[in-house]
Amino acid sequence: MDTTLQDPLVGRLLDGRYRVDARIAVGGMATVYRAVDTRLDRVLALKVMHPALATDAAFVERFIREAKSVARLSHPNVVGVFDQGAEGAYVYLAMEYVAGCTLRDVLRERGALPPRAALDILEPVLAALGAAHRAGFVHRDMKPENVLIGDDGRVKVADFGLVRAVGSATTGSVLGTVSYLAPEQIEHGTADTRADVYACGVVLYEMLTGGKPHGGDTPAQVLYQHLNTDVPAPSATVPGLAVELDELVAAATARNPEVRPYDAVTLLGLLREARAGLGEEQLDAVPPLARSGPRDTTDDRTSVIARAVPAETGADAHPVLHTNLLPAPEAPPAPGRRLRRPPRGPLLLVLGVLLALGLGTGIWYINSGQFTRVPAVLGQTEPEATKRLTDAGLDLGTTKRAFSDVYERGTVMAVDPAPGERLRGNGTVTLTLSRGPELVKVPNLKDKPLAEARRILADEGLAAGVVTRTFSDSVARGAVIGSDPEPGTERSPDSAVALVVSKGAPIDVPDVTGETVADATALLREEGLEVVVASERIHSPEDAGSVAAQSLAQGSRAAEGDTVTLSVSKGPRLVEVPDVVGETVDDARTALEDEGFEVEVKKSFPYLGTEVSGQSVEGGSTAPEGSTVTLTIKGL
Repeated sequence: MDTTLQDPLVGRLLDGRYRVDARIAVGGMATVYRAVDTRLDRVLALKVMHPALATDAAFVERFIREAKSVARLSHPNVVGVFDQGAEGAYVYLAMEYVAGCTLRDVLRERGALPPRAALDILEPVLAALGAAHRAGFVHRDMKPENVLIGDDGRVKVADFGLVRAVGSATTGSVLGTVSYLAPEQIEHGTADTRADVYACGVVLYEMLTGGKPHGGDTPAQVLYQHLNTDVPAPSATVPGLAVELDELVAAATARNPEVRPYDAVTLLGLLREARAGLGEEQLDAVPPLARSGPRDTTDDRTSVIARAVPAETGADAHPVLHTNLLPAPEAPPAPGRRLRRPPRGPLLLVLGVLLALGLGTGIWYINSGQFTRVPAVLGQTEPEATKRLTDAGLDLGTTKRAFSDVYERGTVMAVDPAPGERLRGNGTVTLTLSRGPELVKVPNLKDKPLAEARRILADEGLAAGVVTRTFSDSVARGAVIGSDPEPGTERSPDSAVALVVSKGAPIDVPDVTGETVADATALLREEGLEVVVASERIHSPEDAGSVAAQSLAQGSRAAEGDTVTLSVSKGPRLVEVPDVVGETVDDARTALEDEGFEVEVKKSFPYLGTEVSGQSVEGGSTAPEGSTVTLTIKGL
């Protein structure tokens, strides 16, 4: 007898629409299947939450809410989310199916990658993250496992926006995840766009070298190195690697987030600048830890992406469990009793059957009969759920109601005890019915300091998104000018709200060149600006000790508290004056101006001559650079 335990979803039509064909992968939170949308006749991926997690209503709501947010993010390098739903204990996402492998598969097979291949992979990743960052999303879990590489070489980023929901319910693969955490995530628990930039820097390091920058036997050891040790230069592991790549990794993985590129768009610009400075040999250099993989006639520069694809895995690739259904052995006869041959006759046959039925019923009652399993009623209407519970012999307790973005209004969103649990006799079950999605109104944050605005948004169940700063004559420096969406707009909980913050009223920077350092400093500070005096003095036409130059030019717009750097003059440079007597006026002018002098020409009547007859500063002597030399032109 074949006792193979099949995946219960494979071959099933989920939600009356999605035919589940094969299991692709199993994770700590969900199982991913290849499926067919029978309505649109297209192949897609179904991510189905494990039933044990699906009983947690708060977790399910967060999972679906984040998925809905990401579904609004349309980008060719982001794995798209098509649909979401629930059927009984199965909560699922319908997503774009990418036939291929992950970057982790490529690194596992190939080890280190040539710089060209590494940059070819990272560039679309940054493009996807950049679009998300400008839309107010942060990935929070960038790693090679979330970078998908299709059979056609397309690169896509997966699990956008789901990591917050995942992180609250799963603890697997901790060591693999901590390798990409930014120091501020570890120390303060905060993650903005710069945390994704840091993770991308670590991924680039891993692609170039074939290994992670920080190692350790425990997550704590890895976390300690992230906090206290800079990511080493890739060239330390790959001799001869271009310095531009070292600089790119160093910029992305700076431990201080303030000096890190602000978002993926900025890092993408740095990547393209670095790439433009590399030659063909530098781009195609094979690192020492690279391993040869499957080869064909495809160009080697693309084979690492398009050809390092393992054979597709489905349900058959997973271990198969077996069980044996064997009859229980007969009980031995009681001691001291003599075995007797079964009596013949209809009456004795009936007695034997009744005895067997009674014994079987007793065993069943002891093991299961006195318990009732809670039926699956998630997603059903209240009358449907009540009837099913009553038919099962269970009592209905007090009915609760709560908001839900997952379950339709009036349907069951939670059951206590959970579906599948056993209750003794006619135990009581409490249902929680959905009130539908909860919408949050964006508060009016104008004139609120940025820190207070962030707190208000958090209290309202929203998140502060991208912050931009601009000048304002009416709003104090550091306070909020406005938000996007505008106040009063309804948004789902945890939606990002972009903020515009005031830099204060603009200050027109005055011209302080030629002033003494003391006078210039006083004037600038009266305008609300900070002053720094450069330690090195420079030659200038200004008197020695006076201001020769300022970092913010006259008329520039600055914010209160901005810094102006002053350079102090050490006087003009003395230059030897060329002798131009006897030369034409044009040649004489050119010779003097080339040495940095101003030139004036004095002619005598009738102004017909062109030859210099005299100069105000004798040729061969020295004069301050920038001073004026007067030429005399003799008449005819």
